[in-house]
Amino acid sequence: MFGKRFVLFEILGFKVQIDASWLFLAMLVTWSLATGVFPFWYEGLSAATYWWMAVAGVIGLVFSLIFHELSHSLVARRFGLPIRGITLFIFGGVAEMEEEPTSGKIEFLMAVAGPISSGVLAVGFYLLALIGLAEGLPAPVLGILDYLALINGMLAAFNLLPAFPLDGGRMLRAALWYFKGDMREATRLASRSGEIFGMLFMALGAISVITGNFVGGMWWFLIGLFLHGAARASYMQLLNKRAFEGEPVRRFMTPDPVAVDPETTLDSFVTDYLYHSHHGLYPVVDSGILIGCIGARQLKGIPREDWGRMRVGEVFVRRTPENTIPADTDSVKAMAMMHNNATSRLMVVDGEQLVGIVTLKDMLDLFALKMELEGPP
Repeated sequence: MFGKRFVLFEILGFKVQIDASWLFLAMLVTWSLATGVFPFWYEGLSAATYWWMAVAGVIGLVFSLIFHELSHSLVARRFGLPIRGITLFIFGGVAEMEEEPTSGKIEFLMAVAGPISSGVLAVGFYLLALIGLAEGLPAPVLGILDYLALINGMLAAFNLLPAFPLDGGRMLRAALWYFKGDMREATRLASRSGEIFGMLFMALGAISVITGNFVGGMWWFLIGLFLHGAARASYMQLLNKRAFEGEPVRRFMTPDPVAVDPETTLDSFVTDYLYHSHHGLYPVVDSGILIGCIGARQLKGIPREDWGRMRVGEVFVRRTPENTIPADTDSVKAMAMMHNNATSRLMVVDGEQLVGIVTLKDMLDLFALKMELEGPP
């Protein structure tokens, strides 16, 4: 879902990050507020005033999204569910859970916390606007408060749609889970609802484009496309977890991978390893002990003429808990590590010894074969 992310700050133990895609959204919202919304609401102000109102409105939007996701995170923590952090991206924000809720009740309470928090903000900003109007606050300040009241009300209403993985869709899954007693079936039905809503939004977007509202139509279409894809991906993620749960990493790893000695020159590494076997990652082993890894990325920026004198031991990446995993670790944890660290390969160890490499592709290929032969777990 995410690309390049930047850490903004940490609050109450949760790391708040912003995805690079959100910067595009921030610029678009700022432009829309400064050139469209605020000039329409409050005529006769200067262009500079509209622009600083827009910037303040976007800052308020960031606060609102973080407050919304923070409410999810605090409820999750209350029930012992670990949260990796909060990330803002082009379609809003998300509290990244490491584990699924253990019951429909917990799922419902976590989900409903988001719309409630946005509703509270909407009422709060609306009351502040009323007080400000009575006290004679300047029009620009009232405009910002009005905008934040409106946007939080819309955020609460949109998230109540029964379209998984929106909050309303999670509430729907919680109810189905409670009454059916089957999380997989509840997820399947809630995800199907999300796919349907996604198709409806895409259709609405297409109609809007045809009738002349190109910008609005494109946004509806993109939201629908995202919702449709996220709903399907969420269900597949659950199936993946069920398929891999309880299976150790050694079940999926490639044993005895090609390893490199740290004394190998970069020239030999490129010729004898990269050009010969074409792997994305090569473990670096010294006297039988895994010390790290190397790939084509570590050679970037090193002049070609230096390859003959420089050695792998000078440029390799050290072994860390982020790139290695014990062979008996549950495969679900391996997939979570790959996701968290934005990698598709992990070195598999037994103590200090390298025993294999596990890749996301190999795990998914085996899962696809298992689905074909045995059906959904």
